[in-house]
Amino acid sequence: MSLARFSINQMTVKQLSLPELVDACRELGVLGVGLWREPVRAHGLKATAALVRDAGLTVTTLCRGGFLTATDPAELARALDDNRAAVDEAATLGTDTLVLVSGGLPAGSKDLHGARERIADALGELGPYAAARGVRLAVEPLHPMYAADRCVVSTLAQALDLAERFPAEQVGVTVDTYHLWWDDTAPAQIARAGASGRIHSFQLADWTTPLPEGVLNGRGQIGDGAIDMREWRSYVEKAGYDGPIEVELFNDALWARDGREVLAETAERFLTHAV
Repeated sequence: MSLARFSINQMTVKQLSLPELVDACRELGVLGVGLWREPVRAHGLKATAALVRDAGLTVTTLCRGGFLTATDPAELARALDDNRAAVDEAATLGTDTLVLVSGGLPAGSKDLHGARERIADALGELGPYAAARGVRLAVEPLHPMYAADRCVVSTLAQALDLAERFPAEQVGVTVDTYHLWWDDTAPAQIARAGASGRIHSFQLADWTTPLPEGVLNGRGQIGDGAIDMREWRSYVEKAGYDGPIEVELFNDALWARDGREVLAETAERFLTHAV
């Protein structure tokens, strides 16, 4: 069994500094990393790019862009500028995929349809900018429990309805087991995404209960919950996806442990449950 397609999302082991993460990946034979903008900026964009390049690591994604649902013109303009900056950062890091968390409802709004249309308008501006720099935008649908405050795109069908307005080299989707496992229409939507070459990222996390207060940090370690990872891998591979498989976990218990230990455990769980 091989870790050739395994990628560790930086958030899974956020207790590790970037140099520590790179060292741990080298030690374990991990070839891919998904990076987050905040720690990259803290370490320095060019320094991070050199660090991962010199270590022979592939940056599989950059998280995150998005938050494009504002109704205030000045706020939306700032969001678009920030997303252009994220695209530039992705290009510097050498990744072709910027993951987008689209944004929740503006304060006081109940207009889901309007929020989704503003995302489409923003993608129309950002897609050509990203493609010109060799970067694809990957719209990530999040579980419906996040619709109000974080992401009005809750299903893969909704994400594809947005993405398909634009060329696949500009806009596609992220398939994340944590957010989609409950949806019995998702396998057909994965096939739909694959048919047009729009699966730009595939992420794993397990669903465990009870969810923690605030729910954001409830993503379970692979094998600890209800999701059949091999089944979901088969869906994306039957749809033609053969790219990196990134494990992204937000979990306070994992963050409280030694990061190298968590990385080693996550790689082992990947081999046990997803290969």
